Amino acid sequence: MEKKKREWKDVFRRAWEIIDQDTSIAPEEKEGILKLIQVLVEAAGAFPNPQEKENQVSSFTQEIISKHSLMTLVKQQADELDALKRISLNLTSSLDLQTVLDTVVTEAMKLIKNSRAAHIFLYSQGKLEFGASLNSDGVSNKPVALPRVNGLTYLVANNGMPIMVENIQNHPLYKESPTDWIGSIIGVPLKFSNSIVGVMNISRSITGGFTKSELRLIGLLADQAAVAISNGNAHKGLTELANTDSVTGLPNRRALDERLQEEMRYARRMNSKFSVVMMDLDGFKSVNDNLGHSVGDEVLSDVFNYLAEKMRSTDFLARYGGDELTLIMRDTGLDVAEIVTKKILDLMKEYSYPVLGSVPIQLGLTAGIAVYPIHSHNAGDLLRAADAALYHAKKYFRGKFVIAKSATGPLDSTLLPVP
Repeated sequence: MEKKKREWKDVFRRAWEIIDQDTSIAPEEKEGILKLIQVLVEAAGAFPNPQEKENQVSSFTQEIISKHSLMTLVKQQADELDALKRISLNLTSSLDLQTVLDTVVTEAMKLIKNSRAAHIFLYSQGKLEFGASLNSDGVSNKPVALPRVNGLTYLVANNGMPIMVENIQNHPLYKESPTDWIGSIIGVPLKFSNSIVGVMNISRSITGGFTKSELRLIGLLADQAAVAISNGNAHKGLTELANTDSVTGLPNRRALDERLQEEMRYARRMNSKFSVVMMDLDGFKSVNDNLGHSVGDEVLSDVFNYLAEKMRSTDFLARYGGDELTLIMRDTGLDVAEIVTKKILDLMKEYSYPVLGSVPIQLGLTAGIAVYPIHSHNAGDLLRAADAALYHAKKYFRGKFVIAKSATGPLDSTLLPVP
């Protein structure tokens, strides 16, 4: 019995040597194969001839490895098809560009083992612009760094070819990078109709090359992503067209309503304030009456864009309708809203529109202010509160602004103007 155990031990050792030398088998799967061989070795004990038994065990081992390689290939292809199906479904579920970009980086992190981060940069007219990102800690849309002109991302965008860096720390592209930048990275162009629409970068926490299977999956994702991004860009263009006022080029009422809802969600999430200022031009009716609607449209476009150029980058200015404007200011309380509105009224005092053979047109401005959550807790009522304050100012204090009364009651004539 002891002799048989020693013989089996020797057979296991020889079988393990065969398995261990086969690099195509994943380390976690080798133990399972050895267990199968154990069963076959015990069955092979029926062979009385030691040489015949050893040959049989060796044959069994090679046969198992061969079948395992075939099954691994089949499983790998099935996994790739399953991944492609999932990617296709997820990327076609929305036309919103940001949703598409977020989906792409999410899928990229799923496809690659030891993935550390995935980034997408949109490419247009020779420039890269941040699109989306996701890292292994679940932090999204926070880029580590902007693309360098001579860096990997721009090289991929300009050359239209993938670039793989197996070790970031010793690669020329990263010679001036922070010391904690370790591992490997691949940059892949996102092509649609022979045009580069973006670049996807996937970094890993380990060094070394990407497997053939990973490269195939990355290629599949890149192809699907390029189509989805192109569709998202087209949808974004149509949406912007639908949300743009045809006369002034400013956001229209539809865009205003969407922005109000967005600001409401943001303010509730961040426990912050935001302000709405409704404004109406004084004296514009006489422009239409005396010079016609064609000149009136030119004046509207000129004066509204004059004001838009003076706004902060975080402000949202839209044409509400007719000669009315609406300004939304994020993270802005009543004190700041008053200061900004006063500056806008002062700007209007400096504005004039030249008319050939006549006196330049000068217009005034009257405004009403409402602040979330002081005057209302929902978008519609907040807009109405600002509009009511504007109406009150137009009626009693033209050329000035009025602050909406708190949500406890309607506006009344006891309100005083703010000069």
